[in-house]
Amino acid sequence: MTHWIILPVILPAILAPFIVLAARYHIGIQRVFSIAGVLALIVVAAGLAWQASDGTITLYQLGDWAAPFGIVLVADRLSTMMVLLTSVLGLFVLLYAIGSGWDDRGRHFHALFQFQLMGIMGAFLTGDLFNLFVFFEVLLIASYGLMIHAGGNVRLRAGVQYVLFNLLGSTLFLFALGAIYAETGTLNMADLAGRVSLISEDASVGIRIASVMLLMVFAIKAAVVPLHFWLPSSYAEAPAPVAALFAIMTKVGAYAIIRVYTLVFGPDVAVTEGLHGLWLLPAALVSLAIGMVGVLAARKLDRLVAFSVIGSMGMVMVAISMFTADSIAAALYYMVHSTLAAAALFLISDMVRAGRLNLNLTAMPIISGAALTSALFFAAAIAMTGLPPLSGFIGKLLILDAALDTPLATWIWVIILCSSLISIVGFARAGSTLFWKAKSVPIPEDRLIEPAPAVLSYVAVSGLLALLVAHTVLAGPIYAYTQATSAQLFAPAPYLEKVLETPGKLSKPKEGQ
Repeated sequence: MTHWIILPVILPAILAPFIVLAARYHIGIQRVFSIAGVLALIVVAAGLAWQASDGTITLYQLGDWAAPFGIVLVADRLSTMMVLLTSVLGLFVLLYAIGSGWDDRGRHFHALFQFQLMGIMGAFLTGDLFNLFVFFEVLLIASYGLMIHAGGNVRLRAGVQYVLFNLLGSTLFLFALGAIYAETGTLNMADLAGRVSLISEDASVGIRIASVMLLMVFAIKAAVVPLHFWLPSSYAEAPAPVAALFAIMTKVGAYAIIRVYTLVFGPDVAVTEGLHGLWLLPAALVSLAIGMVGVLAARKLDRLVAFSVIGSMGMVMVAISMFTADSIAAALYYMVHSTLAAAALFLISDMVRAGRLNLNLTAMPIISGAALTSALFFAAAIAMTGLPPLSGFIGKLLILDAALDTPLATWIWVIILCSSLISIVGFARAGSTLFWKAKSVPIPEDRLIEPAPAVLSYVAVSGLLALLVAHTVLAGPIYAYTQATSAQLFAPAPYLEKVLETPGKLSKPKEGQ
């Protein structure tokens, strides 16, 4: 049993209290340890991803207690890919927070940041549904603090809304877990896969209800219509580095749907067959349409970016809801792209905010550093709208190709193409208003000239855009990796055997099931 797999959870869990206890009043020390911790996470995550790249599944049993009785962490292609993505995103977000001074505008930013990483990493690595709930709560508690970082009434109201919606999701999650445990007697995902498959159709009502409740929980996390109302205000009002880190939060919901509905309630499980497809695909298409219409209708840049997140999650969920090997592979490729693009746009919106009175999409005098900021916005907008040559275009093509054999292929193609056109118009309108029309607005004589964003801020955003370019250039190898990941998800026997350590044998259901 290797101990490397638990390091992505343990490292931030140790760093966070250390920062609070030993470096509470020393922002420089906090920054050094926080950066060092994230760099260490990247190294560990890269090693785990390399180990899993050949199909190896690594198991960690806490306290050496075997599944299904003990807590287990499992590293396969999917979980390690998401852990690596989170680590890399965390580095650039942290660099921006330091360069812009956001981390020094309130207390405990770095400690909360580390706790947030701990929760996200644990959610990706856990092999147990109850511990998925626990890690959800860890990352959500940390996100509550980050949401209201630096204070303000507007931010506090948005934070309260964010808390209420997520508490609702957490409550529903507990109900779902209780129903699943009542029906099966276990919450270990590998053990559940065997027990659910052995439930007869006559006794399947409880597990079907639990499956739907669980899907609703993950849909709330993924901001799928009609459970998306919490996202626009929460993300728009959050501090820019926090909103950029939150770009991975919706992917946790998408990850959970992929994991649970390929492993536990897979397409070949008779008692839950077709449940996820009854409303998930229509909801995903509506999410995509609403998100991009919101981009067109937005009157502030931060809300425009927030609605683009809803639209991009709609695109991801369209691919996931088809539940084929090709569609899941396309969804994973697009998830990486949309996470990086959304994070870059949130950071760029903060650059714009620094030189203006507000983020209203109205012409105002040109801001400091406008030339470089506008170039970064142009590149990020191309990525988010899916225009060539960046990875958004490739990701959409992969999703469209995966939809060809589905009954709703025409609807999928029409909505994706129309929403893409709408998003292009929305981002073009925002860019021209912020940067082009600003040149025609005279600068008041008494205006204080704001300094251009810090060099480190530009480095952080440029790094995210460089990753998008790499994601485009290396699209072939990366898509091959996501295809292998998808194939591993749809052939879960090695996962089950590794976790349960009983080749060819699954645990028996409770008596009476």
